[in-house]
Amino acid sequence: MIKSMTGFGRGEYSDGKRSITAEIKTVNHRYSDINIKMPKRYSFAEEKIKAIAKKKVKRGKAEISIMVENITEDDMLVKLNTLVAKQYIDNLNELKNTYGLSGDIDIQLVSTMPDVMKAIPDVEDEEEVIRAIEQAVTIATDNLDDMRAVEGGKLTEDLMMRGELVRGIVKKIEIRAPLVVKDYTEKMYNRIKELTEDAVDVPEERILMEAAVFADKSNITEELVRLDSHMVQLKNILTLEASPVGKKLDFLVQEMNREANTIGSKSNDLEITALMLETKSEIEKIREQVQNIE
Repeated sequence: MIKSMTGFGRGEYSDGKRSITAEIKTVNHRYSDINIKMPKRYSFAEEKIKAIAKKKVKRGKAEISIMVENITEDDMLVKLNTLVAKQYIDNLNELKNTYGLSGDIDIQLVSTMPDVMKAIPDVEDEEEVIRAIEQAVTIATDNLDDMRAVEGGKLTEDLMMRGELVRGIVKKIEIRAPLVVKDYTEKMYNRIKELTEDAVDVPEERILMEAAVFADKSNITEELVRLDSHMVQLKNILTLEASPVGKKLDFLVQEMNREANTIGSKSNDLEITALMLETKSEIEKIREQVQNIE
């Protein structure tokens, strides 16, 4: 099954102590690049998160966000910062004495000052937290994978349609190609007669020799066979192989362009040239779509 590199997945999990939300967004990238945004206090779980993501994201850039909300007091610890409290008290006393202000500096006032008392997560069981985060990330990556598979199906349909279009054009060129030599021979023969005004007998052997040279130089049979073969291979990769296949398709598109350019350069026929322009247009659309495939 072909998968798109772009997608989004969300996962939520609660173990009774904490509620965890994981979100993963992926975009196109030549390689696998996984970045994680999460509170520093849970950074011990980062490698586990990456390991889960790598099972699904073989190619592409992934942004993973982890949010943890503690729903019990088990993971919370209230800390008193006595150094900060002392600075507040000293500064308030100085302010009071300097300007002759009235009022008491009591515990109610000092305890509400910023950073004097702070509730912070107190993670005692890291393995328990990791297991909870893994659950949320697994759900998120599964949802991401489902979305990318749906998008991959759409890409497959489009690419197969364009592959068949190119094969149809190749058939038209195969029919036209033999007539090019015949047209060239007739034009050359008529041109010689026109220039000599029928005063000289045109040597048929010489005409046939020139036509043979032209036919050899403009022969595109091998290129047409290879181009058609590339389209068959495209269909096989899309229908028979499992993701990731993006890099393989990148290389295949390069080969398609190589054959198309050779056919275009060897062709000396306006009709074939027009057909090749149409072919190259379709190959470019194939290339653009392949950039989205994992």
